[in-house]
Amino acid sequence: MAQFVDWDLAAATAGALGKSGPRVTYSEATDVVSDLRRLTEEAAGHVADYTGLRPQVTHPPVRVVDRRDWAATNIAGLREVITPLVGRLAGDKQPGAITEAIGSRLTGVQAGTVLAYLSGRVLGQYEVFSADPGQLLLVAPNIVEVERKLGADPRDFRLWVCLHEVTHRTQFTAVPWMRAYFLSEVQAFVDASSGGEHLLERLRRGVATLSDAIRDPESRTSVLDLVQTPAQRAVLDRLTALMTLLEGHAEFVMDGVGPQVIPSVERIRAAFNRRREAGNPLEKAIRRLLGVDVKMRQYAEGRKFVHGVVERVGMEGFNKIFGSPLTLPRLEELGDPDAWVARVHGPVGPVQAAG
Repeated sequence: MAQFVDWDLAAATAGALGKSGPRVTYSEATDVVSDLRRLTEEAAGHVADYTGLRPQVTHPPVRVVDRRDWAATNIAGLREVITPLVGRLAGDKQPGAITEAIGSRLTGVQAGTVLAYLSGRVLGQYEVFSADPGQLLLVAPNIVEVERKLGADPRDFRLWVCLHEVTHRTQFTAVPWMRAYFLSEVQAFVDASSGGEHLLERLRRGVATLSDAIRDPESRTSVLDLVQTPAQRAVLDRLTALMTLLEGHAEFVMDGVGPQVIPSVERIRAAFNRRREAGNPLEKAIRRLLGVDVKMRQYAEGRKFVHGVVERVGMEGFNKIFGSPLTLPRLEELGDPDAWVARVHGPVGPVQAAG
């Protein structure tokens, strides 16, 4: 079968190019790992109490990782998903040995370059590709680096991060169909391509675009240029609606629980928002190309939608959103909570709205 990415080379590149972490002693590093594990458990209790959502499936314990491990885990997950998809797309068409070797190695270096950049930025992630139901990762060096830059209280900042990431874990473990639905939409996006060979070429160009942008902040190409067919745009709309909901829900929970358990939460939120908005020209270009700017809007728009729904039907009424894929919000409903409430709940009377 044709190899789209030389995954071993991608992992080696990510490890070689990833920046080093902040200076900590062995004792400090041990304390950080222990602290993050403990705070993850504390956050889990807060999230369950606030949302009313409780895991329905067993999940593995949190993994506290460094930058190299984060990149390696994501490469393993992408390999699990992308390799079978590429096999389906390629079918019986096999490129020549030289073409395959050069193409896969080039894409491997490019993918590794992108993951090396991201490995120095991500604080945490619920990684769903490599295993069912997924794995919660916390990137210790990045958390320590950011809390130092913000001048934040370590315990408060770490719990704040854990609240957000544990909410994502809850979304996938309290809603057992969520992972399968997400992966099916990824599959649908591939199936909606106008042609396997063309999609593979566009995927290669997309990886190259991201890699080049790390070196050339003047690049104006967007990864959205990969989306060309109307059918793909329809799938992308559903994925965008889903990710906006999940990110907004995590922000809503973080802001709802935070003031109760994190004394310095207002200072942390203000400083972190300033950090999100700042950045040198290179970082701004990368954020745009990777869709991070879109993600920032998802945080705000999703949080506003969740707040609007909870305000109208209460938390229990909001949780009906996780009933099935049919009750997830449509893209156009994200800016109109009343439309989602009317579709899922029907007319809402004064007593129900106050619940």
